[in-house]
Amino acid sequence: MEPAQSQQRTAPGAVSAFARFVVCGGGVGLASSFAVAALTAWLPWALANALVTVAGTLLATELHARFTFGAGGRATWRQHAQSAGSAAAAYVVTCVAMFLLQQLVATPGAVLEQVVYLSASALAGIGRFAVLRLVVFARERSRVPAAPRASAPTGRAALCRAA
Repeated sequence: MEPAQSQQRTAPGAVSAFARFVVCGGGVGLASSFAVAALTAWLPWALANALVTVAGTLLATELHARFTFGAGGRATWRQHAQSAGSAAAAYVVTCVAMFLLQQLVATPGAVLEQVVYLSASALAGIGRFAVLRLVVFARERSRVPAAPRASAPTGRAALCRAA
């Protein structure tokens, strides 16, 4: 029974993986939003967002490899590179959202900026989840054999059925 349990931990289902993605990725995203806001005192917003996106992507990819998608350890360089592509798309989404906010509101407050940034990040996050699950970490899941749907009878029950 132990192998089936470890396989389930290694390859979580879509709902479980999404919940873990929200906790890990959302936590990194929330911390990133505050880091971007703090860095804009010294750097232009786009540069601050780029730096935080790179650092957050590295951290989130490690968390997703270890916990979200059950890859069983550290993320490989290839997984980091593939994840960077989806992070680049998320960066574009957040930049466009903030640019549109600046065009629509002359002097947006910090709260409105956070709402727009986090909303754009959440939208991009849904796309990132799909890419990470179906592309980046899909190979890792395919290497683990699927858990059996029903356990075969053992012991006396097996002998009775065989007879």
